[in-house]
Amino acid sequence: MQPRAVGAARLSVCGDAMGKTRLQVLRQSGSLKLVFPQTHRTDAEVVLVNTAGGITGGDRFSLDINVQDGAKLTLTTQAAERAYRAQPGEVGSVQTKLTVADGGCLNWLPQELILYDRCALRRRLEISLGPAARLLMVEPLVFGRAAMPERLEDIFFQDRITIWQAGKPLYIDGIDLGGNAAAHLARRALANGAGALASVVMVAPDVESYLPKLRALLPATAGASLLRPGVLFIRQLATEGFALRRALIPMLEHLSNHILPTSWRL
Repeated sequence: MQPRAVGAARLSVCGDAMGKTRLQVLRQSGSLKLVFPQTHRTDAEVVLVNTAGGITGGDRFSLDINVQDGAKLTLTTQAAERAYRAQPGEVGSVQTKLTVADGGCLNWLPQELILYDRCALRRRLEISLGPAARLLMVEPLVFGRAAMPERLEDIFFQDRITIWQAGKPLYIDGIDLGGNAAAHLARRALANGAGALASVVMVAPDVESYLPKLRALLPATAGASLLRPGVLFIRQLATEGFALRRALIPMLEHLSNHILPTSWRL
């Protein structure tokens, strides 16, 4: 039986009188670590590192991020995360809670999650926003290693994303893939054989102004729309992970008004 990896991290940042984002609370344990690259900007950047090297059945990870008024935080991962083959009856778990207060801004920009054949993983991402908070969120998925080539013929993957603003549901999304995922993804009405997928959500009062240039950046396999005033949604399909990333980078840089963290370009 595979040994279990456990990790937990809690982070809270606030804005000071000069407009610079400052660390307020940092707690971390087990295989989950937060690294703070040096930048010359007033906002903060954090890199999430899983020292276990991936996720398998029985692993448990939890992350709690709080962005307070006047703070701006960009959070990414050191590399693509990997969901490895799990032992029968064991399911890995990743629980993430993000809270952004009024006047706060969060760029949630993890790199890809790569699903391996026979993986078993359950993820939950819960985001709570203040009435005037700003959010840019991306969640990229890669269905197997294209270079192998690998087919996902027996997996369990359950993913839930919920975004609330001022106590009201803003965005709810879910993915359930079980058994022969490759056969499901090959269906024209689902993914038409795509090997990678990304979901992007941006919440900001001026989000409509980003649409004209954004639509010029979209590949043929992506679409963007306003779910409601102030809420932008993008869904993108790609043949494999590299094609997904190549299209995502200019879109995310446009929406964040920043060059992406260095780890996205390694």
